[in-house]
Amino acid sequence: MDETKQNATGSFETDEEGRSSSPAPFASLRIAIVHYWLVKWRGGERVLEALLEVFPQADLFTLVLDRASLPASLRSRKIVTSFLQKIPGAARHYQKFLPLFPMALEQFQLGDYDLVISSESGPAKGVLTSQHTCHICYCHSPMRYLWDMYSHYRLAAPGGRIGRAVYSLAAHYVRQWDYAASSRVDYFACSSLNAAARIKKYYRRDARLIYPPVDIRSFSLSPKQDEFYLVVSPLVTYKRVDLAVAACNTLKRRLIIIGQGEQLPALQKHAGPTITFLGFQPDEVVREYYSRCRALLFPGEEDIGLTPIEAQASGRPVIAYGRGGVLETVQGFFAGETPNPETATGVFFAPQSVESLIEAIRVFEAVEPRFSPEFIHAHVARFDTSRFKAEMGAFTAGKLKEFRNVSSDLIQRGAV
Repeated sequence: MDETKQNATGSFETDEEGRSSSPAPFASLRIAIVHYWLVKWRGGERVLEALLEVFPQADLFTLVLDRASLPASLRSRKIVTSFLQKIPGAARHYQKFLPLFPMALEQFQLGDYDLVISSESGPAKGVLTSQHTCHICYCHSPMRYLWDMYSHYRLAAPGGRIGRAVYSLAAHYVRQWDYAASSRVDYFACSSLNAAARIKKYYRRDARLIYPPVDIRSFSLSPKQDEFYLVVSPLVTYKRVDLAVAACNTLKRRLIIIGQGEQLPALQKHAGPTITFLGFQPDEVVREYYSRCRALLFPGEEDIGLTPIEAQASGRPVIAYGRGGVLETVQGFFAGETPNPETATGVFFAPQSVESLIEAIRVFEAVEPRFSPEFIHAHVARFDTSRFKAEMGAFTAGKLKEFRNVSSDLIQRGAV
């Protein structure tokens, strides 16, 4: 196997399978990767998996861990957890320990590392490092339950008026800590332009865009599609799966929903006979449904959203709420615009309502045969895992060199 190497331009090359070993700039370094929590295997954890391929010698730290949720390749890996891991039920109810996150992260011993990479849509960047340690944060988004979606989460807090008051106090404290923690990061990278704008607004920091990894080659085009729409999502409030259920109820369209979560009972209660819930499904089953669906319905707002990329990798269009990261991953048109489906990969709808989604589905169906699965698949090639590993490796090498030059310059000035 050819190892990943830094070429003359400073970027990193991978073999045809996208595999890598520790590139020369990192081979002799002590590296730590800090991930917010490891309790479910979702998009953020796939980023972590790719980071561990770029930096295979890295030690891994996380607040809480459910080892059964890990892929087989990581189950035997040494993972350092915080004191929260010792609290019964913490891995399942980690959200309830929000006020303890700062203390838990700050107790990790990271002073002897040359490079720390925090991987987060949570608080992982809040770790403490020494002046000799370069800290790079790959941020999917500032914590949405503290910042732009704070009001939504506050109103949904359990326990009525008392619960909302407790959440408000905890969020106020952790929000102040989160802003202060952003100054502990030397360099930010982010998963979307949408996330970069949020990092700039809340942390007043710039971030380098490096789109997250998707194993594009694991998805394939099907010569035949079935008569169903598809949702692949955790069943939580902000994903707005309720819009897809209501729209398909009204139109009497067949809808298959893959995923599980706290909203399942409510969604099942309102679902009509054309709606089917499959719960959690393994990756190979999800890929099969991607390839055979009419289109993926994506009614929520996400920082980037990996499921639209995966659906497009399978050659299938996306019908999405036209806001957030999906505007970067789907080449779509809004209802009312002059469509050109031959060079489009989906349809957008706005506002975020049942009526608007129904209109978008009807617009899609009017031009459905004109979408090109081959064009849609080719459109997302830029999100392949090999590209992420090359860009993240080059970015880290460049910033590590910059960090050392700045530190050396400061020391020399102090000596003078």
